[in-house]
Amino acid sequence: MFYGAAHTLGSLTAEGAARYAPTWFSRKLRAEDLASMSPAMSAYWLSVSSFGPPMILLGLTVLWLDRRGITPPSFLAWVLGAWTVLDTAVAGPGVGQNLILLVASGLLVAGARRAANRDRSAGRTVEDADRFSGHPGQGVLDRPGVGDAQ
Repeated sequence: MFYGAAHTLGSLTAEGAARYAPTWFSRKLRAEDLASMSPAMSAYWLSVSSFGPPMILLGLTVLWLDRRGITPPSFLAWVLGAWTVLDTAVAGPGVGQNLILLVASGLLVAGARRAANRDRSAGRTVEDADRFSGHPGQGVLDRPGVGDAQ
């Protein structure tokens, strides 16, 4: 979350991308050719349309899940890791920014594995996890209206 916020806010302020906001909202970018990217289009892709906002959303989701005692699914870590490896292969290592994302995905994988091992040792099954809703004694399928015939 902090990495995405730092990238987005840094590009808008320190890099000065925000000065192009009037151009973004004037719909002039829609007529532009990506092959001959203008400074306004470049600033847009660097800030608002970058990986920053989705990383903020991913971070907030992981925090939300953690505060409810829910382990984030491992696919989030694997997709983040694969995306980071692909980005590094295409664009190069840069200044090490992808290392931060690889560490984050590694921590998410480790957390998911630790939770899976803990659940196995406690005798919990996948069906138990599927029923978890955050409400003691009430599984997702036990909620009124869920799974009811219409």
